[in-house]
Amino acid sequence: MAAGVPTGERTIGQLVADASHDVKHIVRGEIALAKAEMQGKAQVMGKGAGMLAAAAVLGLFGLLFVLHTIARVIALWLPIWAGYGIVALVLLIVAAVLALTGKKALSTVDPAPRKAIADVQQTVAAIKPGH
Repeated sequence: MAAGVPTGERTIGQLVADASHDVKHIVRGEIALAKAEMQGKAQVMGKGAGMLAAAAVLGLFGLLFVLHTIARVIALWLPIWAGYGIVALVLLIVAAVLALTGKKALSTVDPAPRKAIADVQQTVAAIKPGH
């Protein structure tokens, strides 16, 4: 037996090794739990996204029929080509206004994550030797 180590007591090296082993198992368990939780959520999100896509397609078809109806109603007073022309012109004007508004909104946004970059630079500066 080694001198100074009572029988049944473990050395610091053994305790550190056991703690490291336990932490590794805890982390693996947490990762497995997170994976299982995310898989369930991903399935629900996938179903929800599919339903939203189907709703968007049906909504688009519905809008098409509404626009067709509006053109036919206009055609009660004007030739049918004029009804469709008026509806098409209104749609193009709305699309142009939306495009210009969207372009203006995008031009005002700076896509770079300035705060995150500044935080990383501060962290690097703090970690560098000589500070």
